[in-house]
Amino acid sequence: MDDSATVAAADIARLAGVGRAAVSNWRRRFADFPAPVGGTSSSPLFSLAAVEEWLRRQGKLAEIPAEERVWQQIKASVGDLRLGQAVGQAGAFLVFLDQQAGTWRKLARRPDGELADRLGHALSGLDLPGEPHGILEAGLLRTIADLAAERSAAGIFDFVYERYLEAHSRRVGEVSTSLAALMVALTEAKGGVVYDPACGFGSVLMSAAKEGAEELFGQEREDHTAQIAAARLRLHGHRGAVSAGDAVRSDAFGSLRADAVTCVPPFGERDWGYDELATDVRWQYGLPPRGEPELPWVQHGLYHLKPGRYMAVVMPAAAANRRSGRRIRARLLRTGALRGIVALPAGSVPGVLAAPHLWILRRPVTGEPVPTHIMMADATDLPDDRLREAVVEQWQAFTGAGHENAVAVIDLLDEEVDLTPGRRAGPGQPEGAFSTLLEEMTGSVERLRRSVRNLRRLRAAHADVPKTTIAEQMRAGAVTVLQPPRGELPPGDLPVLTVSDVLEDTEPRERAGTTAGTVILQAGDVVLPSGGRPMVVRLVERGGAVLGPGLYAIRADRERIDPACLAGFLRVAAAAGSGRGQTGTSRADIRRVEIPRLPIEEQRRLGEAFGLLELFETSAGRLSGEARALYRLGLGELAAGRLV
Repeated sequence: MDDSATVAAADIARLAGVGRAAVSNWRRRFADFPAPVGGTSSSPLFSLAAVEEWLRRQGKLAEIPAEERVWQQIKASVGDLRLGQAVGQAGAFLVFLDQQAGTWRKLARRPDGELADRLGHALSGLDLPGEPHGILEAGLLRTIADLAAERSAAGIFDFVYERYLEAHSRRVGEVSTSLAALMVALTEAKGGVVYDPACGFGSVLMSAAKEGAEELFGQEREDHTAQIAAARLRLHGHRGAVSAGDAVRSDAFGSLRADAVTCVPPFGERDWGYDELATDVRWQYGLPPRGEPELPWVQHGLYHLKPGRYMAVVMPAAAANRRSGRRIRARLLRTGALRGIVALPAGSVPGVLAAPHLWILRRPVTGEPVPTHIMMADATDLPDDRLREAVVEQWQAFTGAGHENAVAVIDLLDEEVDLTPGRRAGPGQPEGAFSTLLEEMTGSVERLRRSVRNLRRLRAAHADVPKTTIAEQMRAGAVTVLQPPRGELPPGDLPVLTVSDVLEDTEPRERAGTTAGTVILQAGDVVLPSGGRPMVVRLVERGGAVLGPGLYAIRADRERIDPACLAGFLRVAAAAGSGRGQTGTSRADIRRVEIPRLPIEEQRRLGEAFGLLELFETSAGRLSGEARALYRLGLGELAAGRLV
C-alpha cells in the first residue's frame, strides 16, 4: 500500500467501529497516537499506515478490507476536487483489466515512467467517456490490478463507488432505489432499449438492467460522472453506452429511438440553450420558454421514444402550474402525450428538499384516438418501501378498463392548465377507498393494542448481563459470518435477498441462480448490509433465498446462540452507532459487537423480549403511515363530494 494514503477522523472511527468522539478522545489520552500529516487544524489527516499500526497495537482493529486500502489510496492520490475524476478513471482501468488482462500483463512489466502513457493508449480504445489517464499513478494502478487478479472487478468498483458517494454525500447523490424502480416499471422497460439523457451515475439504468432491459444508453454532463456510470454498466456486463455532454445542447444519440425513456433533469437552470436551439426539430409541442428549463428535457425524451412507448421524467412541482409553460402543457394534454402525474414524497430527488412530481408520457401513435383522461395521484405520504407498489397499482387501474383514479382532460384545459395533483379531485382513489383504508387502520389499531399489552410483560430489573463478542463466538464455532461470492449472480428462479429488500423491509423481489460459494439463507440467519450502508438488522424467518451482494449473514448454532437474541443485540449496536454518527458496517464491525454470555434458555427469553419490541415498532410505524394516508384521503374525498 502507498504510504501516502491518509485518513480523516471519520475514516478512523469507521475502521475501529467507534464514533468520532472516541477518536478525539484517543488523540488527547494517548501520547503515541499518530500525529497529523496534513489537512487543517479542524479537519486533520493522518497516515493510514501509522493509524493501522496504532489501532493494531491497541487491539482496536481486526482487519481492513483490501478494497478499503484501494479507496484510501485513491483519495490520497488526488485532491478532494478531483476525487470524482480519479474514481471514474479507476472504473475505466477496471474495465480495461476485466476485458484485456493479457494486455495488462505486458504493460505491467514496463517501468513506472512509461506505464501511464502506454496505458492511456490502451484505455482510449474502450469507448468510455472522460479522460482515460493522467491522474492515477503507476503504483496505484498496480495495486488495483493486484486486487483485481484475486477479486471481481465489478465488486471492487462497487465498493469504491459507494465510498465516493458517502464521502461526498452533501454534493452528490443517487435517485432512491424505490423511485428508480418505479420509473422503470412505469415505462415497461423489460426486454427493450432504455435511454436516460441525464443519467447521473447510472442508477436508473442499472435498475432497468435488473428488470430485464436489453440495451442501455445514457448521457451525462460531467465527464467523470459519465465515466463512473459507463464503468458501472460495463463491469456488470450490460450492453449499451454512456456519453459525456449536455444532451439538450449536444445530443449524442440523435438517431436513437428507445422503447423506454427515464430522466431526472437538472432543476431550475435558466441557461438551457434557448437562444441557440430556437428552431430545433425536437420542439414538437412548442418552443420551451426561457423560464421553463425542464420542458426541453420532456420534449427531448419524447423525440427519442418509439411511438406507443413510455417516458417517466421527474419534474419540479412548479412545472405543473407555471404560467409560462401552460401552452406546452395544454399541447401535451391535447395530443395525448401526457398520460399521468404523480406527486412524489419530499426528498425523492437528491439535493431537492421539496416534493417533486413524476410525469408519465407516451409518444402518440398516428391515427389512434386521443385519450380523454389522465391519471393524477398524490403519493407524497407514501413510505419509501410502498412507493413503487402503490403507484404501479394505480397506474394499472388507470390503463385498464376503469378510470377510477383519472381526471378528465377537458377539466384541465382552462386558463391556467394547472396539473398539480393535490388541487384536483384528490388522490384518485377507487370508490370506497376511504372505508377500506379505515377498516385496515382499525385492524392496525388492534394489533398495536395487543403489542402494548405484550410490553406489559416486561418489568424492571437490576441484573448484570455478562458479555462476549461475536469474534469470540466465531473462534468457538458458535457463530459463522457468511458472505456472498463477488460478481453478479447468474439468471435463475431462486428469490434473492438484496440490500434494498433489507433496507426497505420487503420480501425478496429479484430472482437469480447459484454459483460457486452462493449462500442459501436459513431460518434464523441474521442479515446486515455491508460496505458503508446503514446498519439495518434483519432476522430471516423463512429460508430458501439467496444472499445477495452487499450483505452479510450471521448463522448461529441454535444450541448455543439464540438467533432472536443475537439480532436484538445487533440492533442495540446499530442504534448506538447511529447515535454516534456511524452509518456503515463491515465484517470487522460485526466481529466487535457484544452479545450476552448466558445459558440458551435465558437467551431465548431475551430474544422473545426483543421480539416484543420489534412487533411494537412495526405496528406503530404501520399505524402512523395509515393515519397520514387516511387523513389526506379524507381531505380529498370531502372536497370532491365523495364523503358526507
